[in-house]
Amino acid sequence: MTSNESQPQDQRFEQLRSMVESEFDVEEGFIEFNIPTFYVKMRADSKQAFLRLFKRLDPMELVPTLRKREDKNVLQIVSKPPVKPSRKRINLALFFATVATTFVTGYVLSLGWGGGGIPDPLIGAMMFMVAIMAVFGAHEMAHKLTARKHAIEASYPYFIPGPPAPLGIGTFGAVIQQKSLAPNKDALFDLGISGPIVGFLVTVLVSIIGVQMSYYTTPAELPSGTTQMSLLLEFLFVTLKHPPPNPAGYIILWPHPVAVAGWVGMLVTMLNLTPAGMLDGGHAVRGLLGQTSRSILAFVAILLLVVLGYWPMAVIAFLLSLQVHPGPLDDVSKLSLSRKVAAIALVVIYVLCAAPLF
Repeated sequence: MTSNESQPQDQRFEQLRSMVESEFDVEEGFIEFNIPTFYVKMRADSKQAFLRLFKRLDPMELVPTLRKREDKNVLQIVSKPPVKPSRKRINLALFFATVATTFVTGYVLSLGWGGGGIPDPLIGAMMFMVAIMAVFGAHEMAHKLTARKHAIEASYPYFIPGPPAPLGIGTFGAVIQQKSLAPNKDALFDLGISGPIVGFLVTVLVSIIGVQMSYYTTPAELPSGTTQMSLLLEFLFVTLKHPPPNPAGYIILWPHPVAVAGWVGMLVTMLNLTPAGMLDGGHAVRGLLGQTSRSILAFVAILLLVVLGYWPMAVIAFLLSLQVHPGPLDDVSKLSLSRKVAAIALVVIYVLCAAPLF
């Protein structure tokens, strides 16, 4: 390489060094495998300093990373990975396909509700479709808005249509595609918890409405095909819809299709909080505990899924847990205290939504 070719690179390195030194105490700076690398000392405001550097480098199509390497805090500046633009037509097509499959599911549920059916199954179908789309839509839009708040590149929700009843519920849920890493552990934690919390709140509202429209019967014996409820859903039914006394037999609840949507919402919330891979729980626990502790907790959560009877999800969670979570760009700064406290809410939500399949 000639001096004329190296000069621009030297100037660029000095420019980047100056930017880093304005935010951190630099112990040493050098080029490592063509990557500007700096050993830095952390300050009291290093978390905010990294975010300022992150914003300053963005117009230059550069991204900083901060990792612990033995006893050194290593800050590197790399080229910003290209982001493939989303195809909104696909989002819309999948959305309307899921509207159709969930509507069919709601119609089938309405026809067979309690053995007698809902007087107008089209209305029942519409109510189920709106309820379940609201649950999944709120969950994923919470992720999308949180990603936008923290400058994380992410797509709009992709709804996933599935087999309608009686083969399924008409959908496999919805996802957003994360296209860039979270700036720090706070952002990663927020990204993980936003969907479950918002989705949970909408699920509770849907469940309350569905409970009010459900009813009980008192058969002499327990029919086959009954399903267990989560602690929260059982509490709502006992509190809002008092079961009739029947000391000599069983009490069977016939949930309205809207209540079924609430049951599905709680189930999906519980499964999403599994701390494995790129699931919501995986994001939250990675920001809270780090990679090693997350792996141990993932193993415990997978065993719990097996105990509850969710074998397919346990297998998926196990496969996801084999992947190393990339973590945030700043993997050195600590998670804020308020977010550590908020983690308790995730545990409570998980317990309230858990329901065995037997």
